[in-house]
Formats: sequence, C-alpha cells, structure tokens
Amino acid sequence: MQFIKANININFVGKRKIAYVLSALLILISIGSLIIHKGPRYGVDFAGGTLLQVSFENTVQINDIQSGLNSVGLEKTSVQRFGDENANEYLVRTNTPIKTSEGFTTRIEEALKKSTGKGSHILRVEMVGPQVGKDLREKALYALFFSILFIAIYISGRFELKWVLSGVIAAALFCVVYVLSIFNVSIPILITAALVLSVILFWALGLKYALGAVIALIHDVTITVGAFSILEKEFTLPIIAALLTILGYSLNDTIIVFDRIRENLKKQQKDTLDITINKGINETLSRTILTSLLTLFSVVALFIFGGEIIHDFAFAMIVGIVIGTYSSIFVASPILLEMQGE
Repeated sequence: MQFIKANININFVGKRKIAYVLSALLILISIGSLIIHKGPRYGVDFAGGTLLQVSFENTVQINDIQSGLNSVGLEKTSVQRFGDENANEYLVRTNTPIKTSEGFTTRIEEALKKSTGKGSHILRVEMVGPQVGKDLREKALYALFFSILFIAIYISGRFELKWVLSGVIAAALFCVVYVLSIFNVSIPILITAALVLSVILFWALGLKYALGAVIALIHDVTITVGAFSILEKEFTLPIIAALLTILGYSLNDTIIVFDRIRENLKKQQKDTLDITINKGINETLSRTILTSLLTLFSVVALFIFGGEIIHDFAFAMIVGIVIGTYSSIFVASPILLEMQGE
C-alpha cells in the first residue's frame, strides 16, 4: 500500500535543530515534573501498601467511606471513584500493608454499610510490603537499563560489525553497575550514571548507530515517564511492561530507517551524508506512518473501551508510539550526521 508518493523529499534533516529544541523542552519539562513531584507517583506495586476496590449498591459519599474504614483501623486512606459513574465503584489506598485474615472483607463490608447506609462488596484486595515494593522498583529500573544496553550492543553489531567492541563496553558497564551497587548507591542514580557513561563511550568510540538508538530510547522513556508525572498517573508494573514494549516498538522503527540509510550509503557514495540520511527517512516514511497509525488506532481503542484496569497502560502506549515515531526520524537519524560533524 503506497500511502505517500514515492518521490517525496521532505527536508527532515534540515529541521533537526527545531526538533532538538522541542525534544530538549519536553525532556526538561518531564525532569522538572519528576523533581517537583519527588519522582513518579508509585502505585501499590512499587510503594507498598494496600489497595481495595469496593462496589456499592447506590451512590455514596467519600467521607462516609473513609469514616467506615477508620472504624476498622484503616486510617490515612485515599478514596477515589473508579470506572463508570453508574458503577459506584471506588479505589481505596493506604500506605500500610494490612494482614488479611478470615472474615477481613466481611468486617469491612459491615463497617461500610454502617457508615454509608448502603450495601457494599469488596471486589479485590492487593497488599504489597514495603520491602517487596522497593525490590520491584529496583528490578524495574534494572530491566529498563539492561534492555537499552542490549539494544545498543545489537545495533553496534548489526550496523557496524563491532560485536567485540560493543561486548567490551557492555562488560565495562556491568562492572560499573556492580561496583556502585556494592557501595549502596541509590538505584536511580546508579542507572543514570551508567546510561550517561554508555552515551559517552559510544560517542568516544564512534559507534554512531548505537549512540543514535540509545539517545532516542532514553528520549522516549523520559518523555513517557514525564507525561505520567505531569498528569499524576500511577506508576505500576503494567506501565513497566508498556515502557519495555515502547522500547521494542521504537527500536524496530529506528532499525528500518537505519537499514535504508546504510543501503543508500553503499549505493550512492557521491551524495553528502545529510542528503543520504534525508533520502533514507523519506523512502521509509510511508511504512513508518502506516505502521504507527494502525498501531495507534488499536491502542486508542484500548484506551477508550478497554476499561479502567488497562487505561494507564494504553495511555503509556499512545505517548510512546507518538514519541517513538518522532524520535526515529528527528532524533536517532540526525545523530548520524552530528557524529560526522556536519
């Protein structure tokens, strides 16, 4: 299917400085929001605590729900509506893990009926201890970091045939992470330091394809996490799954563009690098837009009709697809040109 004319020639490379400013602005806003909010708003998965989903027969007041919960020892709770208004469902969160026992849900339902005057039903109970939440946070960060690192190794090997050099870099970064972890360095600081070091190494050793891919992936993850921070959405395990999916999607798009650029470099050696990169982007533009739009339509349908449980996952995918498509054109590819100093 030909979505865009074959001879199209949009000067994407010529607009790279505008794209740099836009990307820098989005990243600064994302980091600023994370600093203001003191990191992402962790859900029960990462922060620890207890989550209850309660359904009522009729509409009730949130203050009455909190009053009933206080009577059974669930103090300092956060209560908010969940799902469709006609469903009369509420999410109850507390930072304290609660040891459930036989009759636990019955006691809560009776307390809520007394305080609200309406019958209720506990739909789910989730409890995560603080240590488990901390371990999950650390493992999630490691998963993101090593995903980006292995992607960089693959890109270096495939496009520049420098498997040994990229393997040495990976081993060095593994050592850095291990040594810093021995000294109990904060995991976010440790991962940030390792990513910065990897970017410096790829730049210094001239691994331009790996550098472009890594910067684009860091760009995509930072902006997506920033969007969650700005909108104060919860950061949970499904969101980590979404971020890893975004990494794969963005990488696939970037590889398609890189592959065409590499082919053109072999066939048209007389052209300058900026012309070759621009031609590669334009030649894959139809495929890029079609793939992104079709994927986006599916995710938007999930976002609208998938229900509250999958709502945030779909939102992360929407942001990631848009930003990932943008970065493969305006971030990853122009890095090749910057490495040549043009």
